[in-house]
Amino acid sequence: MLVTAQRGSQILKEGGICGVPTETVYGLAASARSEAAVRAIFYAKSRPAEHPLILHVADVATARQHSVWDARADALIDLWPGPLTLVLPARNVLSVITGGHPSVALRVPNHPVALEILAAVGPLAAPSANRFGRVSPTRVEHVEAEFPDLPVVDGGPCKVGVESTIVALLDGLPHLLRPGGVSLETLMARLGPVQVGGAIAVPGSLPSHYAPRAKIELIPYGTSGADIPAGAPEDHARALYDALRSFDARGAQTIVCEMADSVGIGVAVNDRLRRAAHR
Repeated sequence: MLVTAQRGSQILKEGGICGVPTETVYGLAASARSEAAVRAIFYAKSRPAEHPLILHVADVATARQHSVWDARADALIDLWPGPLTLVLPARNVLSVITGGHPSVALRVPNHPVALEILAAVGPLAAPSANRFGRVSPTRVEHVEAEFPDLPVVDGGPCKVGVESTIVALLDGLPHLLRPGGVSLETLMARLGPVQVGGAIAVPGSLPSHYAPRAKIELIPYGTSGADIPAGAPEDHARALYDALRSFDARGAQTIVCEMADSVGIGVAVNDRLRRAAHR
């Protein structure tokens, strides 16, 4: 059900949930002040309660209000607004958002509609607007197909197309927990050494995730004959989820996907493909 940004903001203020566009994927948002609304997200997505949500905020000042900030976070704020999520010790955050963990995942999205809604409503808890474990939505039509009775604001096709990079700034070295629109090289240029992986629970970290109904068959980068060829990494990322959903809609049993060139955002594309292919 399409609504305007103004109407979507009103729904969120009243304790409802609403699909909201970002530059990465569409999110299913609720006011971070309403525990009941956040719980409604978990119910709508069939999402496990211990799986934390990303807290979307309008600016760095708001991020500081909800976390224990440090100098390493300061070194990354020039990447906001953008496809980067920081995991920091939580402060003044509902435990339902953090999944009961002592840390919170924070992001400032780089999308004018999302920022307009955040300015009107305040912080939003917002995972991707799809059933848990399935393909993320990058067009408003994807959200409507997934949740036909829920309101969604149309912000056009997502410009990045895969979820944000998640980096944890807790004890010890920074940890890259999920590759995304900000590369490891970019993080290291600002932070120094960054450890890849970690045991902290974050969105999209399960072995099987981002999965269509069809079986995924992966072939190496540079191999011909794929249903979804690679192309430039940025184009591959932008088109991937739409292509997976399109093949699913046509009833495909198997989708042959060429792996991305493993540079920049191509690392994130390959991460999503491997998880989509995991059975």
